[in-house]
Amino acid sequence: MICSEVGGRSTGYGSLQIWIKYLRLGITFQETYTPAEACPKSKWRGSAFTINGGYTWSDVLEEAARRGVIVVGGGTPSVGCLGGWMQGGGHGPAAHDFGLGADQVLEATVVLADSSVVTASPCQNLDLFFAIRGGGGGTYGVVVSTVVKAHPTSHVVAQQLSLAPLNSTYMPDFMKAVQLIHNAYPYLLDKGYSGYGSWSIGSPTPLVYNYNYTLGGSIEANFTTGFTHTIAIFRQTSERAQSIFAPVLRQLAPFNGRSLFINVTYSSFPTYAAYYTALSGIESPIGSSAAVGSRLLNRKALTSPKLNETLQVLAGTPDQFTSVNLVLVGGGQVARDGADPFSGVNPAWRRSYVHNIVARGWAPGANEATRNAVYSDITNVKVRAMKDLAPDTGAYMNEADRFDPDYLADFYGRKVAKLSAIKRKYDPDGIFYCPTCIGSDQWQEDSTGRLCRVA
Repeated sequence: MICSEVGGRSTGYGSLQIWIKYLRLGITFQETYTPAEACPKSKWRGSAFTINGGYTWSDVLEEAARRGVIVVGGGTPSVGCLGGWMQGGGHGPAAHDFGLGADQVLEATVVLADSSVVTASPCQNLDLFFAIRGGGGGTYGVVVSTVVKAHPTSHVVAQQLSLAPLNSTYMPDFMKAVQLIHNAYPYLLDKGYSGYGSWSIGSPTPLVYNYNYTLGGSIEANFTTGFTHTIAIFRQTSERAQSIFAPVLRQLAPFNGRSLFINVTYSSFPTYAAYYTALSGIESPIGSSAAVGSRLLNRKALTSPKLNETLQVLAGTPDQFTSVNLVLVGGGQVARDGADPFSGVNPAWRRSYVHNIVARGWAPGANEATRNAVYSDITNVKVRAMKDLAPDTGAYMNEADRFDPDYLADFYGRKVAKLSAIKRKYDPDGIFYCPTCIGSDQWQEDSTGRLCRVA
């Protein structure tokens, strides 16, 4: 068996993992894309990059900056270009304006289970092209090369918002402010904003750093209860960016200085590369253990009367050290690309605004009972609450609950049947396997960890 990627998908008893890091044959740029085999079904007339091998987005983004173009890459520069990020959908700071990572793929070279090498494009192996563009990585074949869209760069205006309760008695106001911001996200994203955020009522590290505020005296504080986001808008002036956010700021104003610390700043960047380097391309800490769950939230969920109740469940208690991370890239081109007939992306992405991630960790050396309790809280309490809030959406497979009992419906939506048929066509013997991937429901682990066919 061959296993791949994250979320428990990169380990398996007696398995072989294919690592393409050292398969690097270059990154090439086309000023005007020329399809392989002169494919008449390809409608892209812009620029493109060919990524030949196991490069990370830091490699490609460097080339894009040099050429004065934008590619949709991961928010973390060390993410690989060809694997689960792209094949599972792939979000990044430019996704709202230009589409998900999977939507950027114009063609790909794939090694199949029978060792043949094929091209997947709108003209060749159309079903395989559909599957690798959002239908999940590690299960249809090994992608060794892709051609992706490149877009003209533009100036960017970014906003950074931080807020925190002045003391613990103001927690109700803090949670009300968090709710108001969530309510506003469909409006903000429809106006062109996108980005990332996070919040917690008991972060193990400060969320809002070293700000001075005055409330009967000057105090310097780091807040472990707080909310922060960095959102950006392309091709707009700073004045326009501020005017769009003004209605939200008016709603928050009654809390400012009375019960909450609130800080808003704006920055302008001449290019996307400058913005990404300054505010987005940050490596996450490594070596920590956590249970993770998520849900895609649509307008109905974000403006629902039940939202406050759900946020309270996600917040948990301070001693849980829960963190909630917001991927604010929905709407825009992500929604418009739902019309693409070659998209294998979970349809829930096309009607959602926020990819909402909840996570809890545990101390090094924690026993099995402690770990299982955290996993149970994520699956049965926090993710369950998000499902109740947004029952008609789904989850982003690359950052989702690995123990989701409804993973086929939640990760793939109505495309499960088509993707399963493609899996059977290109890998009839099940050579490629990973948990929660298409085809994994045909296998089960025995008590030793070995895989056995489901009868």
